[in-house]
This record gives sequence, structure tokens and C-alpha cells, in this order.
Amino acid sequence: MLHHVGIEIAPADVERAAELFELLGFERVEPPASLAEFTWFERAGTQIHLMPEKQPTAPPHGHLAVVAPEFEATVERLRERGFAVESRRAHWGAARASVTLPPGHRVELMAAPPHFTA
Repeated sequence: MLHHVGIEIAPADVERAAELFELLGFERVEPPASLAEFTWFERAGTQIHLMPEKQPTAPPHGHLAVVAPEFEATVERLRERGFAVESRRAHWGAARASVTLPPGHRVELMAAPPHFTA
């Protein structure tokens, strides 16, 4: 089980990133006092940690992928809030899209996770 992903983000961009993750169904959770400078989110046991950094870095091809509840409605809400959502090629019969946060972190939106058969 993946517990959390930490994302470096400029302090001025934390609230915009928070808005995105909240629209994806994540809820803010209180970090321990020793990590109070971070903003944490959780959904179904998986956490996203936004780590303020004056000069954040983002991998050019790396990304995190999130199953978006009610995919089409979620994509529409993101667009209504000014996020540039790009449609992507479907995989395993499920729609995909992506959105980019400053400073370039890519978030893949999945209508459903892949289902593999053995």
C-alpha cells in the first residue's frame, strides 16, 4: 500500500494545489506538530503532502495518478474552477485526463484503475 506522496510546491501555490486535491475528494488532515509547515490531505488511507519550497522541483515525466470519483463531473468541476484539464488516451477502457500544478507537477486523473487478469 502506498501511504503518501510528498510534492514540493512554492508557498504561494499551496492553496491552489489544495483546491485541486479537495476537488479530487481528498480532505485536509492535521499533520503532527513536528511537521506543521506541511499541508496534508487524505482519501481512503492515501495521503498527499504539500511541502512548501522556495524553488520547488518537479520531475519532467513523473506524475501521480488519482482515480477521480465521478470522472466526468470531477473534470467539469476542475475546468469550472480554472484548472487546465487535458484529455488523454483511454487505457483499459477507462477515460484518462491530466492537470498540471505549479511548478509542473502532473496529476493523472483516471476514471477507473487498471484491472489485470492473471
